[in-house]
Amino acid sequence: MNEDLTRAMFEQVQRQRLGEINAEPGSREALEAQYGEVWDTQQLQELFTVHAFAAPFVEVTRKADGAHGAVEFQHHPRFYFSFIRADEEG
Repeated sequence: MNEDLTRAMFEQVQRQRLGEINAEPGSREALEAQYGEVWDTQQLQELFTVHAFAAPFVEVTRKADGAHGAVEFQHHPRFYFSFIRADEEG
C-alpha cells in the first residue's frame, strides 16, 4: 500500500478515536467496565516501556513478557487502557 495513503488512513482513525475518547472522559471504573484493565501514568511506567505517543495511542512494550503493541489513553483524567499486541491487529 502507498505510504502516503497508509499515513492518511492512520491519521483519520487517530482523529476519530481521539474525539470519541475525549468527548466524554470516563472515570477509572467506567473505563474498566468498558475496556478491562486500566492504568494511571505511574502504573503504565511500571508495566510498560513507552516508545512513542500519537494521541490517543501509545506504542509500548509490556515488560512482563516483551509483548509489543499499543494502548489508548484519555487526556483528563489521564488513564491508559485497551492494550493490543501488535501481532493481534487486524
